[in-house]
Amino acid sequence: MKIFCIGRNYSEHAKELGNAVPENPVVFSKPDTALLKNGEPFYLPEFSQDVHHEIELVIRINKVGKNIQEKFAANYFNELGLGVDFTARDLQAQLKSKGLPWELAKGFDGSAPIGDFFSIEGLDLNNINFGLQKNGDWVQQGNTKDMIFSFAQIISFISKYFTLKVGDLIYTGTPAGVSAVAIGDKLVGFVEDKQMIAFEVK
Repeated sequence: MKIFCIGRNYSEHAKELGNAVPENPVVFSKPDTALLKNGEPFYLPEFSQDVHHEIELVIRINKVGKNIQEKFAANYFNELGLGVDFTARDLQAQLKSKGLPWELAKGFDGSAPIGDFFSIEGLDLNNINFGLQKNGDWVQQGNTKDMIFSFAQIISFISKYFTLKVGDLIYTGTPAGVSAVAIGDKLVGFVEDKQMIAFEVK
C-alpha cells in the first residue's frame, strides 16, 4: 500500500506559505507507518517545534491502473476519506533551504491520520465542502472547486510514474489556514456537516 500526497493544490494555501502555484501536481509520499487510524492520538515528535495540521480529502484506489487517462480516472476510485497531512514545518524549511527532499518533515510516524471513508456515488466531485476544527474553532475550510488539479488530473498524473494498486491512498492537498498544533489540542474534521475524523494531540 502506497501513500501519495499532493502539495500546493489550493492556491490560497500556496500563497500563505509563499510558494508559487505549480504547473503540475507536486507529489511526495509517506510510508505506511505514517498512517494513524481509529482516532488514535497524535504524538508530537521530539525533533520539531512547529508541526502544522493540513486537512485533506483522500482518494482510495480500488483498481490497478497505469498511465490512466483523465477521462477514465473516475473508474479507479469510488470512495473518498478525510485525513490530516502533518508537517514538521521547521524541519521542512531547513530541508528546502538545502535543496533536500521533504520526507523527514512529512513522512514521520503518525503523520498521516486517516478517518472514515464515504461513497462518492451521486456527489459532485467539484463541489465538496470540508474543514477542520481545532478545539471547537474552525481553522481550515475548503471546497474542491478551488483545487488547482482535480481528482482525475491527480490520478492521471501519478499513474504516469507509479502503478496504482488497490488500497493506495492519495492525499489531495489542503486549503488555507494551516497552523501549529500543541499538546492537548483536539482536532475534528468534517465533510459537509458530517464528522469524519477526530483525535487528540499528545
